Amino acid sequence: MGQYANQPDFITNDIKTVTPVALNALTAADSLNGSIIYVGTSSSADLQVIPAGATGSSGSGLPGAAQAITFKNVPEGEWFPVVVDYVLSNATTATDLVAGK
Repeated sequence: MGQYANQPDFITNDIKTVTPVALNALTAADSLNGSIIYVGTSSSADLQVIPAGATGSSGSGLPGAAQAITFKNVPEGEWFPVVVDYVLSNATTATDLVAGK
C-alpha cells in the first residue's frame, strides 16, 4: 500500500471480516491472498499471522508452525502494515479484524 508506484494508497477491493483459523486446520480456502489487516479492538492484544507467500515443507503446500509470526501489543483502530495470507486463532487475541487489498 503506497510503497510502490503500481499500488494505490488505499484499500480498493476484497474487503471482508476475518475469522482467525487454527494452525492445524488451515485450508487453501482460508487464505486471505496477500491482504492487510485492520485491527478494530486490541487493548494491547496479539496478532498471529502467516505472511503472504509462506509455504510449508509438509508437501501439502500449506504453511506450518515455522511460518507463524506473533506480533505483540498491536495498535487498535489501524491497518496493520504486514501483508498476510492467514490470521491464526492460536495466539490472536485482537478482535474485530477486517482484511483488505
